[in-house]
Amino acid sequence: MIGEKELEEIRAHLEKAQNPVFYYDNDADGLCSFLILRRASGKGKGVAVRSYPELDESYSRKARELKADYVFVLDKPVISAGFLKKIDEMQLPLVWIDHHPKDENAKKEFAKYSNFYLYNSIDEVNTDNLGEPVSSIAYRVKGRKEDLWIAVAGCVADHYLPDYIGEFEERYPEFWGKEIKKPFDAYYKTEIGKIAISFNFGLKDSTSHVVEMQNFLIGCKGADCVFEEKKENKHFREKYNEVRKKYCELLERAKMNAKGKSLFFEYGGELSISSDLANELIYLYPKKYIAIAYKKGSLTNISMRGNNVRKILENILKNLENATGGGHKDAVGARIRSEDLEKFKELFYKNV
Repeated sequence: MIGEKELEEIRAHLEKAQNPVFYYDNDADGLCSFLILRRASGKGKGVAVRSYPELDESYSRKARELKADYVFVLDKPVISAGFLKKIDEMQLPLVWIDHHPKDENAKKEFAKYSNFYLYNSIDEVNTDNLGEPVSSIAYRVKGRKEDLWIAVAGCVADHYLPDYIGEFEERYPEFWGKEIKKPFDAYYKTEIGKIAISFNFGLKDSTSHVVEMQNFLIGCKGADCVFEEKKENKHFREKYNEVRKKYCELLERAKMNAKGKSLFFEYGGELSISSDLANELIYLYPKKYIAIAYKKGSLTNISMRGNNVRKILENILKNLENATGGGHKDAVGARIRSEDLEKFKELFYKNV
């Protein structure tokens, strides 16, 4: 967990920044982290980062275009060496707030720069314990009660129940529920979970509409205004309903592939939601191994869930060329050539 000394340092960086750019991971935790810091400071622009897993060099131009005097990177597990070099050349301070493990090479690369600062809540002894999400860190930086609902939305979306969940339940009982014991219970069974899901789905819209969503949420007075019918959130509501419909259709199709100890499902199209599908399917089938493959052109992205599924993925990748992947003990992702998908599927069943 980030300590008070580190929180005070982050507050100081926010005070110094007059026109910061907040680069955030393209999910609900990343978005909520940005919203909390932006609403608290009243300054800066947000940039949703769609490159995965790293924040790549191409995004550095946004700092110049937006005339940034400070750069904050939120919830990105990797920052490319090219991005770091470009930001250093602009002589901008960089504050990286995260909760993912960092390999030694990444730490050494980051340490080359004297004006860069890393704050990470991960347990360095047990790196499968990611600690508190960045949305929770951001909330503790300022502790504004009007942002409590945003912090909880980001946390439950990142499979985490913060220690202030009781306060949220007391203040917003209509957005909580009974017998909520696990983060995914909150994500799939409560109104704050619905809001978190809507954030994830809204981020799949065009860049201009994502900026429109950001601006709407920056001025949102409370959780009850998210789905109010206003012109400011029209595209956001439309995108949520559109993605939700397609998501539910894919989820029902995926369920038909559940057999024995495993569930393998592949699909194509323009909507990349393999991670979202994998999360709900492991919630529905906690004893199975889940693999959801999103095939687009020559590449296929695969999200996997299950007990120690990282070991299974490692065994599979040994047998494939030009395949990459990794993640946490029970939740991983991979990218392979589409021509190897059938071989991946065979190896998945064999290893399970």
